[in-house]
Amino acid sequence: MAVVNSVLDLIGDTPIVKLSKFDTGPCDLFLKLELDNPGGSIKDRIAVNMIEAAEREGKIEPGGTIIEATAGNTGLGLGLVAAQKGYQLILVIPDKMSPDKIRHIRAMGVDVRLTRSDVQKGHPEYYQDYAKRLAAEIPNSYFIDQFSNPHNPETHEVDTGPEMLRQMDNDLDAVVVGVGSSGTVTGLGRYFHEVKPDLELIVADPVGSILADTINTGKTPKASSWLVEGIGEDFMPPICDISLVKKAYAISDREAFTLQRELLRREGIIAGSSSGTLLGAALRYCREQTEPKRVLTFACDTGNKYLNKSFNDSWLADQGLLERESHGDLRDLIARPADSGDMVTVTPDDNLITTYKRMRMFDVSQIPVMQDGNIAGLIDESDILLGIYEDKDSFQMKVGEVMVTDLELLPPSARIDAVVQLFKQDKVAIIAEDDRFYGLITQIDLINHLRKAMF
Repeated sequence: MAVVNSVLDLIGDTPIVKLSKFDTGPCDLFLKLELDNPGGSIKDRIAVNMIEAAEREGKIEPGGTIIEATAGNTGLGLGLVAAQKGYQLILVIPDKMSPDKIRHIRAMGVDVRLTRSDVQKGHPEYYQDYAKRLAAEIPNSYFIDQFSNPHNPETHEVDTGPEMLRQMDNDLDAVVVGVGSSGTVTGLGRYFHEVKPDLELIVADPVGSILADTINTGKTPKASSWLVEGIGEDFMPPICDISLVKKAYAISDREAFTLQRELLRREGIIAGSSSGTLLGAALRYCREQTEPKRVLTFACDTGNKYLNKSFNDSWLADQGLLERESHGDLRDLIARPADSGDMVTVTPDDNLITTYKRMRMFDVSQIPVMQDGNIAGLIDESDILLGIYEDKDSFQMKVGEVMVTDLELLPPSARIDAVVQLFKQDKVAIIAEDDRFYGLITQIDLINHLRKAMF
């Protein structure tokens, strides 16, 4: 392989792998690994093209500030390019985005402004309106606006499309894409319409987005919510051209997250949540065919950005997306059951430094103290603080010396009202019966339960 002079030279020319562990009907299904771009996603391509176009057109001056509204991956691509070219970057990001993705962006020196993900266009906290307002207020700034920027689809028309067809030896029957800013679907649609008009362009859309119904029926529904990141829209982006799309499939969050994990288990590819949506649509398309076709879709970004979300059983359970046995009692409210392996515990003989490290590692403020399979006590941050305040060597103190042992236990059959009463007394809801400990119900567990019951 050649030695390059800049990380920007590594953008593009991503590999394609044939999937062999899924039922693809009579078709061959290929996955283009956009996660191999240096910023970890397909958005690196549009980032470098949009910034270099802005330079050519005089829209950004040396040392200027680039502003963008993004679901995350475009922000990572822009951060990569801006850092190499010496620009400041401000990103407005909806608060449903992966914490790992946000940490990655901030580590690149980007100014991140989190805003609400539960509002739609026209609201002052809507991420695109927020970004436009910043651009109007900040001198020497440029709102790059991937949703309206013609150099977004241009990237895929002049670069990604020809690259794909070259890699597939001009033998390709269908391409499955997602739609976020819509650059991919518009650019690839234009390219293949000119060079391979018989190729079928298929859209994968999250349930809750407006695009699948708009494409399939011509009628635009009211948008709702979804958890998959980076694709799906509640409006039609100005650069979006869906006239060349053959069909769209609406894929639920549950199916997308399941397939995201199956892709890792079966094929060894750790891809992001939108890749699960694309894979779901591609598999449905392939299985509907009656004759062999060569179908390509994308691993749009790396799954390393989603370890705390879609690869986290506890997060999936909090969202109601993880299948668990239903008991019809308080056990159903426990996010981390004692018998699941998810619960963080200590013993009375562990020391306080061990307990503190586990709290930090797993981002919890209280830990059950277990002895011989039963709960012997609880320890929280205040117990550790009071234990070590006078003497730092007290970190070696045993948990058993400071843990709380006066516990109130609730049987699984108790009413939710009993849990609420414990919370009112600033106590912990410990679910146990007949010397069997089932787990803790935290206040956020109860909130999640009530939210799921309402929606």
